[in-house]
Amino acid sequence: MTFEQQLAALGLTLPPAPKPVASYIPAVRTGNLVFVSGQLPFKDGQLMATGPVPSACSVEAAQAAARQCVLNGLAVVGDQVGGDFSRVVRIVRVGAFVQSDDGFTEQPKVANGGSELLQQLFGEPGRHARAAVGTNALPLGASVEIELLVEVR
Repeated sequence: MTFEQQLAALGLTLPPAPKPVASYIPAVRTGNLVFVSGQLPFKDGQLMATGPVPSACSVEAAQAAARQCVLNGLAVVGDQVGGDFSRVVRIVRVGAFVQSDDGFTEQPKVANGGSELLQQLFGEPGRHARAAVGTNALPLGASVEIELLVEVR
């Protein structure tokens, strides 16, 4: 299946590429690598999840937010490849940041929400290296932020 067919089979659509919320650009391409800036879980202009996990945002809600972050990041990738996802060679790395309560250690479980989506959409090329990091705060109070590194043709 193509990327678009797999997206549709999952009942998903890509949103428009989010605009930056500060002084940076959504992505930088150098050679065959696209570095996607950190994406927040915006859906229809609203943050899906705010506050620390798990006290203000459940692990399950944070996983859904991670999926949305990945969809937003893929929308940025789409802009970089002219909408032609056949040009995506592989997802190289994912950086997941989770606003966490003291003592919370399940950041990898939250990040799996995004990682599993990438594997569903791209198959083996969607498997990637990853860091899942807990932090005390994220921009705009978001519960999750995800950055992507993608190899393209």
